[in-house]
Amino acid sequence: MSSLPQGTDELSASSFFKFDASTWSTFRHSSDRLNLTEQDLQRLMAFNDQISLDEVSRIYLPLSRLLYLYYISRHDRLSVIHRFLGESLENVPFIISISGPVSVGKTTTARLLNELIGSWPNSPKVSLITTDGFLYPNEILNQRLIMSRKGFPISYDTKKLLTFLKDVKDGKPHLKVPVYSHVSYDVVKGAYTEVDRPNVLIIEGVNVLQNGSDYPDIRNRAFISDFIDFSIYVDADEEHLLKWYIERFLKLREKTFNDPTSYFHRYANLPEEQAISIAQLIWEAVNHVNLVENILPCRERAHLILCKGANHTIDEVWMRK
Repeated sequence: MSSLPQGTDELSASSFFKFDASTWSTFRHSSDRLNLTEQDLQRLMAFNDQISLDEVSRIYLPLSRLLYLYYISRHDRLSVIHRFLGESLENVPFIISISGPVSVGKTTTARLLNELIGSWPNSPKVSLITTDGFLYPNEILNQRLIMSRKGFPISYDTKKLLTFLKDVKDGKPHLKVPVYSHVSYDVVKGAYTEVDRPNVLIIEGVNVLQNGSDYPDIRNRAFISDFIDFSIYVDADEEHLLKWYIERFLKLREKTFNDPTSYFHRYANLPEEQAISIAQLIWEAVNHVNLVENILPCRERAHLILCKGANHTIDEVWMRK
């Protein structure tokens, strides 16, 4: 690797194997086949993200192979525990987390892995959720005067999320995950996604890597990271993140913001220059602060870091030793 990701010191970097994209692509197993079409890829891509089938083959197929090997290894370990305890642990899922800053492309990564994992041998049952559904409703955020900190750890119903993760690990059926709307910018009352005893659960969110070291005043408390079997952090320099955020904001202004029910409808008719200024202000006041205070400090805890360059492509991969 030619350089360290922004904000990484030499000691943290020494905990990882570092590969450029070309080297990483050689770890693809000869039996791996990409069954996605261009149409499939367009369906999986999040709004304003960019990715090619070639990159899926070069980056995500090797990653899928790595995850499969971890999954099999963990299954073997559970079999040992099963024999020792004399109880079945077949319903304990393998949980993968996808984290990283706003506008980096976490959603596309999560959707791609969801698709690729479903093609593993024996076709494991895969579920994908985002932590957005566990945000407090806007009504509560406004009551607590923390609407400006939406997306920060304080804005999530962490107890509800941890209860869900515990229930998943316990193999409980028909669990309900609240639905979040990016149009209304709020949790949808009475709407749920069902998670029913998956073999693999993918959970995507900005702050899933936080642990007890972030809260030294809290003892004997579980954290989201305690339930994760393999963690992935999608990374990019902040200058790229801001550019992608502004581009997304402008595209949303032309489409989603025109919906009268959209939370951001008031921005629909802004001149482009003014819209860019608004997007920059939102980034600096909210997303930059959350990135620096809560998201970036957790990056080196991930098992794997996908480092994106200016054109959205993954240039480097860091894998924990």
